[in-house]
Amino acid sequence: MEETIINRVNKSGLLQLDLETMRKPGDRLFFDLAPLLFMGLALKEKDYRDYLSGHDWSLYKDKHIAIGCSADAIIPTWAYMLAASYLNPVAHTVVFGSLADLEKTLYLAQIEAMDTEEFKDTRIVIKGCSKEAVPTDAYVALMQKLQPVAKSIFFGEPCSTVPLFKKPAQPKNNS
Repeated sequence: MEETIINRVNKSGLLQLDLETMRKPGDRLFFDLAPLLFMGLALKEKDYRDYLSGHDWSLYKDKHIAIGCSADAIIPTWAYMLAASYLNPVAHTVVFGSLADLEKTLYLAQIEAMDTEEFKDTRIVIKGCSKEAVPTDAYVALMQKLQPVAKSIFFGEPCSTVPLFKKPAQPKNNS
C-alpha cells in the first residue's frame, strides 16, 4: 500500500512573507566625497564645485545612491546637499549615509507602501533565510506594519518557526 504524503504546512493556513521579494531592484552606488578632499583632510569649495559641475552624472541614471565620506574628515552639510542637487535629477533614490543606510531606506519605503488588507486576520510566517542580506530594521518595520492586522506572526520557515505575536482571543459575549 502506497502512503500519501500530506503537506501539513500548506494545510496550516500560514501565509509566508519573504522580505527578500520586497528588495527594490536596481544598482546601488556609494558617492564618496573622500577622493575629493584636499590632502585627505578638507573640502575646498571651489575645487569641489568645479568637480561637480564637470562630472558625468549620467553614470547614476536610475540608480540608488548613498552619499557619504569614507575618510575621517569633517564635511559641511551643504557639501552633501550640493552633491544631492546634481544626483536628484538622474538617480532613482538619493540618501545620505552608507550603502547599508540606503538599503534600510529602500526597504522601509517598500514596507510603508504595503497594502495590509491581504494579511488581515491571517497567520503569517516572516521568512528568516534569504540570499541577499535584509536589514534588521526591515523586519522590525514589517512587524510594526503587520501586528495591527494579523492574527499571529511567526519568524523562520513554516516547518520551524519562532512565535512573535498572537492577537488575544476576544471574550465571548454571553448576553
